Amino acid sequence: MAIIEVKKVNKTYNKKQILKDINITFEENKIYGLLGRNGAGKTTLLNLITDRAIVDSGEITINGENVYENDNALEKIYFMTERTLYPEDFKVKDVFKWTKEFYSNFDRNYALELSKKFSLNINTKMKNLSTGYTSICKIITTLASNAEVLIFDEPILGLDANNRELFYKLLMENYIENPKTIILSTHIIEEVSNLIEKVIILNNSKIISSDEAEELLDKAYTVSGLTENIDKFINAKNIVNIEEITSFKSATIIGNLTKEDKKLAEDLDLKFSKVELQKLFIYLTEKEEV
Repeated sequence: MAIIEVKKVNKTYNKKQILKDINITFEENKIYGLLGRNGAGKTTLLNLITDRAIVDSGEITINGENVYENDNALEKIYFMTERTLYPEDFKVKDVFKWTKEFYSNFDRNYALELSKKFSLNINTKMKNLSTGYTSICKIITTLASNAEVLIFDEPILGLDANNRELFYKLLMENYIENPKTIILSTHIIEEVSNLIEKVIILNNSKIISSDEAEELLDKAYTVSGLTENIDKFINAKNIVNIEEITSFKSATIIGNLTKEDKKLAEDLDLKFSKVELQKLFIYLTEKEEV
């Protein structure tokens, strides 16, 4: 199975540093969430991994082989991009046929099965598909490619709630039946938070977090109560967010809860709650920009 290593990668566009000293390993058989605000460099990183752009410095390898102009390495990856790369006059079934030419393990029968589940007419031309059904066509092609690494860049563009839920369900079924490396780059973080095993956060051209999802969430908590009591509790702590309403305050803190913290919170009548991944992402990226 494929292991992708990104080592000391830098990339600049129009004299602006997009990626700076990026080091990350995508291990086999794991689902990654690649998160970042607009312009953080997510798509640039994915383009570099798939040889659609060239690094300024550093190296990207798949199973030890450099990806640059290396068809043997690149055929292990299927990259679903926001852009539609198929000719407008192609019908959906032509897309499946064309993909088979480049990915020998492409499963046409599986693609047809998925098309029925999504109610996608395979005789429809790409130019006549809605934004949502264009995304669905690309999702189906990616899942049916049977590549060792599946990369989804904003895969749910234009999808309604039912089709988004179906996508997540089929993605997990595919992963369980045939484990592989999956990279999800999306803005709708909360919907995929239960799927992601490892979270990579890009901000200001750098990776600011690369943790197992559970470990990342365990590093943060929210404490709430009377303002004066919260002020006593949060002294000297790493605070990433504060909200205050009348005499009540809540604070989100990065750090581990100690026995002393729990005892103090009990004495001050404070309540703890977990932080959702999407909120933690917002807090962390805001904090980095300050």
